[in-house]
Amino acid sequence: MSKSILIVGASRGIGLGLAKELVSRGWSVHATERDRSDDLHEAADGTEITVHTADVTEPESYADLGIAEGSLDAILINAGITGAKHQDAAQATADEVAHIMMTNAYGPARMGKALLPLVKDGGTLAFTSSILGSIANSSGGYDLYGTSKAAQNMLAKGIAEKDTGPRDIQVLSLHPGWVQTDMGGSGATLTVDESVTGLADVIEGAGGGGYRYLDYTGEELPF
Repeated sequence: MSKSILIVGASRGIGLGLAKELVSRGWSVHATERDRSDDLHEAADGTEITVHTADVTEPESYADLGIAEGSLDAILINAGITGAKHQDAAQATADEVAHIMMTNAYGPARMGKALLPLVKDGGTLAFTSSILGSIANSSGGYDLYGTSKAAQNMLAKGIAEKDTGPRDIQVLSLHPGWVQTDMGGSGATLTVDESVTGLADVIEGAGGGGYRYLDYTGEELPF
């Protein structure tokens, strides 16, 4: 029986690449888009990719995805934004802070908690994080994005401590690397294929409880 995953935010970039990679490995993939993605629908045509519409900031959009409880081996909440171009805490408006924190931290955590019943005991709940969310590695800069990912990491660890333990569901914060996507830019060091191949390996090897903060190679990152 094939394994199954829900990838939230699969319209392009890493999410789309990972959907294609896992399908090629025999997984059944539920993939979400916020707005219609022709690339995602093309990838889904004739494959084990089922497309859903959802927005990480709107709980009503994922209240009923039509996925049976306990049917998923994994969920990856990949949706996120870079935030204001200036990325400077000194310039940030209240609206800019609220928008990135809701989209990158609180929205994903709320969604993860809401969708936990869909995951099998011993499965995996993963979040796309970033090395920029590591407080230990911080050298300043990217204030808005880095702070939102640090907050997401903290919320993810809290879910592992409070919500998933009795069911041995492992919670992961995953750094995909610096990837050549619309968000990462053309100067990034990794192709989408290189990143998603590693992420797929990490997801396939996950499960069994606890919390881990890992990069796409499976290396542990400092919190």
